[in-house]
Amino acid sequence: MADDSTSDFQAGRTGLIVRIPEAEPAVRAWRERFDPSARAGVPAHVTVLFPFLDESRIDALVHAALANVLGSHPAFDLRFERCGRLPGVLYLAPEPDTPLRRLTEAIAERWPEAPPYGGRFAEIVPHLTIAQGQEDAALEEIEADLAGRLPFTARVSSVELIVHDGTKWQERASFALGEFREFGELGELGKFGE
Repeated sequence: MADDSTSDFQAGRTGLIVRIPEAEPAVRAWRERFDPSARAGVPAHVTVLFPFLDESRIDALVHAALANVLGSHPAFDLRFERCGRLPGVLYLAPEPDTPLRRLTEAIAERWPEAPPYGGRFAEIVPHLTIAQGQEDAALEEIEADLAGRLPFTARVSSVELIVHDGTKWQERASFALGEFREFGELGELGKFGE
């Protein structure tokens, strides 16, 4: 959950993420040193939507709606072969990122009161955060190390709902995506989940 400050780690705050366990061997040590979300219990991931609804609002109806919205999007594969930067952030860029954008857009459309990153950013940039708030020299060192560990691929077949309990982030639920389809299989006019 890049661009989070530790002030975003409040009890009851929630987020929707895609776990990327395939990234852990390459990024775990760097994330534990330079990404506050890793130290707060969040695994290597790409954020789908943060913050989501407060935990007090998440009931059986919200769970059912999440399962319906996310289940209408097929599972997909991602490739991570390069780093990218946002101001003060080093990340791995998932490719293609269109399926991730579509997940974010679908959740934000269903729950307009929960825009991505609280509406702080105009553009959705799917990414796997490695480091935040570091000088360029540190980011360059990390990037050089990662160059020898890339590329890798990851299968995305679910989205996790995580909740901050006041100390750590905890997984509360996992929502399966639909049947796997190769990206582009539907043709240029087709959309995932339709």
